[in-house]
Amino acid sequence: MSIEGVYVAGMGLACALGNDLASSVTALARGGVPPMPVAVSQGVLWPVFMLPPQDGSWTERLERTVRSVAAEAGEGVGGRAGPLFVASSSLDIGDMEHEVQDLRLGGDLQDFAGLVARALDWQGPVFTISTACTSALNAMLAACDFIRSGEADEALVIGAELGNRFTVAGFGAMQLLSPDGARPFGAGRNGLVLGEAVAALRLGSRAARWRIAGGSNVVDGRNPSGTEASAVIAMCHEALAQSGLDPRDIDLIKVQAAGGPVNDAIEAQALKQVFSDSLPPLVSLKSLLGHTLGASGAAELALLLACIEASVWPSAGYAIDGELGIALSSQAPAKLRNVLLNVVGFGGGHASLVLEDCTA
Repeated sequence: MSIEGVYVAGMGLACALGNDLASSVTALARGGVPPMPVAVSQGVLWPVFMLPPQDGSWTERLERTVRSVAAEAGEGVGGRAGPLFVASSSLDIGDMEHEVQDLRLGGDLQDFAGLVARALDWQGPVFTISTACTSALNAMLAACDFIRSGEADEALVIGAELGNRFTVAGFGAMQLLSPDGARPFGAGRNGLVLGEAVAALRLGSRAARWRIAGGSNVVDGRNPSGTEASAVIAMCHEALAQSGLDPRDIDLIKVQAAGGPVNDAIEAQALKQVFSDSLPPLVSLKSLLGHTLGASGAAELALLLACIEASVWPSAGYAIDGELGIALSSQAPAKLRNVLLNVVGFGGGHASLVLEDCTA
């Protein structure tokens, strides 16, 4: 079903680039920041895009950052009765590692959302969305349904991934991490780099610049840890259909590309099939803030829209793999009305969102 009359009313972001959107865009314009080495065991280190250093425990960092990004998005921190959607892949594993020392890494699925809700003194319904890397995008789709149904005028989506050794060690064990840096669609790419991020998206029914025109979530588990070409094609077609758009109407695609040798190639070929000779400009953000897992849909959306609004453009800074037959745009498209955002995750999740710039 199409998603109409839902708008992005406010955005907030804390990531490796900065503690808010303005500082993140400024750092991006200067070429970004380097990832930091994280030790997962003795002598085993992987680069990770970490949030700027903060004092306090893991939980205190989470609470402080959640309150900050929610305030930046224009959401009050007391007495809110609307729906809150908390999206995460690793949830509270970091809390267990750093504070509880619960080596079972177990607990209730809602525990993490409870931490976020308490930080905001949230009074309304609270939902956990944990569908691996598609979590935040699926949270946005769920929030849109809530608003469209008339059950709420506004909803808040929080996408949050804070550092933990368990997740880094797991990706490393699967040989998915790069030892030196992420190069999405790049020549010689050798894996992804993980990142921390907390993002807030306030959605509402009141008209604003960015309208959520459509979206899709396609699950194909044939490749549980990778990208499936047929699912990429299906999610793009479904998102376009729900938006009432043709492939030629899309002016920019925010790609999933994280730097994996195989998955990046699969995505590139699938996009060329969907858009044929009308492939629009492509943009990638993971070389600048890392792959922020369950928060990536919200974090990358907020950063991309902030860049567009500030007339700042992310550049790759490395050579693109010529064999893919695609390119990453070095500047903002001259025409920019409809933006397609793609996210792919473990378990076969493939999600897309279409945003319309109502001022274009």
